[in-house]
Amino acid sequence: FIVSKKIASHCSRIRYLFATMNTINRSLLMRCLVVLFSAGFASAGFIDIDTPLDKRTAKSLIDGTTYNLVMSDEFNVPNRTFKDGHDSVWTALDKSDDDSSSTGGGSLHFYNSSWVSTTEDGMMKIHATVDKTEWTRYDHVDKEWKDETTFFKSGMVQSWNKFCFTGGIIEVDVILPGNPFVGGLWPAVWMLGNLGRATYEGSTNNIWPWSFDKCDRDLQSAQTISACNAQSHYGMNPYQGRGATEIDILEVMTGNSNGPLPSTDPPVSLPYADFTLQVAPGIVDNRPQSGSLPLRENVVWGHTEYMAQVWYDNLTFSGNTSINPFFYGTYLAETKPEEPVARTKKQAFQADAVGVVHQLTSAHFEEPHTFRVEWQPGKGGRIDWFVKSHKVNDTFSYEGDGEGQDWVHVYGLQDQSLSELMGSQIPNEPSYLIMNLAISSTWGFPYDSPSWCDKCYDCDDPKCTCAFNAGFCNMMKTGDVAMYIDSVRVYQSNNSDAHVGNNHTVGCDPPEYPTKEWIKGHEYRYMRNEPFVYEDKHPLRNTQRGGAKCYNDTDCGGYASENITALYLGIATERRLEEETGDGPLRGTCVKRDAVSSLISTDKDLKMICQCNEGYTGPRCTSLDHFDDTVGAFELKNRGGMPFSRVEFFQMPPFMLFALCILVPFMIWAMVDQVISKHRMAQILQPQPYYSEGSSRQITGRSV
Repeated sequence: FIVSKKIASHCSRIRYLFATMNTINRSLLMRCLVVLFSAGFASAGFIDIDTPLDKRTAKSLIDGTTYNLVMSDEFNVPNRTFKDGHDSVWTALDKSDDDSSSTGGGSLHFYNSSWVSTTEDGMMKIHATVDKTEWTRYDHVDKEWKDETTFFKSGMVQSWNKFCFTGGIIEVDVILPGNPFVGGLWPAVWMLGNLGRATYEGSTNNIWPWSFDKCDRDLQSAQTISACNAQSHYGMNPYQGRGATEIDILEVMTGNSNGPLPSTDPPVSLPYADFTLQVAPGIVDNRPQSGSLPLRENVVWGHTEYMAQVWYDNLTFSGNTSINPFFYGTYLAETKPEEPVARTKKQAFQADAVGVVHQLTSAHFEEPHTFRVEWQPGKGGRIDWFVKSHKVNDTFSYEGDGEGQDWVHVYGLQDQSLSELMGSQIPNEPSYLIMNLAISSTWGFPYDSPSWCDKCYDCDDPKCTCAFNAGFCNMMKTGDVAMYIDSVRVYQSNNSDAHVGNNHTVGCDPPEYPTKEWIKGHEYRYMRNEPFVYEDKHPLRNTQRGGAKCYNDTDCGGYASENITALYLGIATERRLEEETGDGPLRGTCVKRDAVSSLISTDKDLKMICQCNEGYTGPRCTSLDHFDDTVGAFELKNRGGMPFSRVEFFQMPPFMLFALCILVPFMIWAMVDQVISKHRMAQILQPQPYYSEGSSRQITGRSV
């Protein structure tokens, strides 16, 4: 079934090429066919047809083998929208960052889906502005509605529960936002396990960032899905520890440090990038102190005999890269009543941030730079971060060619470092992608404000000026602050023997690490809080296919290029020329509304709507109609069979078995006794034989 479905998908693409491209030479067509089938029927449901030919495969910089493209988005179609239900891969949020309080966690922004779009030159744009948002939230502790206000708007887009993958290579081309020497912005590209939804704290509480598959009774209460759990509730596999692990592809700290930052070795100054794995359980005792590198003692000829402080060993890094001495993790303590989630003292735990800081330059904020992570999941696996080299000046430069073309292996983390110290492992969870631009008082803001300074964060209030870095509000008021993503690409290996760790998979609900049934059973944790939740029936809306108001066909996605050279080799100028001249197939058409929808619609002025052609979706048909062609755990579980055959594992406690041994014979005896009693009662109540007085015939029991 799966193979035939994939063949049909590929054949439909071939039919499309023949039908729409009448000037293609045979050699170029054959190259396209090779690309379509080169992955050995690997998942192609998430591949952007605009991805150039030379980007359909990637060579691992660790094992040297070829990986095949399984997901890509080139963002070449302008004016795409990402509001919930507008795209088949991405969802832009409409909510506060922590979904409960504008001050919790230091977040100062409100995520608005309108702040995420695509540009005319083919990039996703996530911008941030000074813009007030006011709403009311319900306080479940005080049992009253309270007013909330934020003074900035920004965007977050995520592929949660749409596109997930486990293992492989992820490459992101990014132009970083704002002035690199003005602190206050927090741009990030990261991955999170599908069991937790970013900014929805109910879904991540005691789920993030666990990567621990051992039964430890002392930690069981702190890890919601523990390897100590024998029962497979909500589709979970028994005796399997789970969590929502976090891999930070890129986090950026901007500002002006006036030279190298203390405790960085080699010296690193602002701005810098964080490359981090956040993992639990974390080190509890004798942790390194924030602001200083882990203390080592007895260093003889470069060999450390032991560490005075406990931290992960055998970390590799190169270039202008240092262990991050400013953030070693988070202690998630017992919660207070006013917090949006509940955590008891026994459920408190330490999470570690095993990461490095890497020097950035002004060029990273002016033109696209590629950041790469190679992730080999599970036991025996590893995670490696790469950047393109870039020259700063004649005396201070990266390794490589200095022109941003050569890869630099800036950081490497192997599973052995985790397992030997804490028993944790390299993440093996199906993970999704997140790209966002945040503003937080805990990230890049002044550490030591004067005692007379009001801790307020309104750029229009002169009293709050002292709470910001110099120039921050002026920068934000320009309206030009934005992070641009040129492309996102994910590659995976079909050969499990070519790399360490476990197999690579695509899908949010793989049989080995299911998530769908858990999410369905806890939907409320993945939904917005009041009052925004009143608009939602489920965590995600179905993707809308057409239906937007239009006046002509150009309002419905316009023309797609039919020039295969532009389509596959990325000749953007020719492609844009064809789209502008209307020399290609339409993504959608503007049609009259049918009579039924006109009657039930509240918008009586809506006469014409977009109708998407095959292969396109979204209200204005601007997005490719991507699909997940993998079979998930929930689907496999519900494929026919007897009801009890779907039970993965059943274990009966001894006391219950003992009770059943007593109850079952008693129940059988009671049932038999009841049947005998009814039979006797029936005999007693049976009518006596009747015969007339004058009859000469004797009625005997035998004749009766």
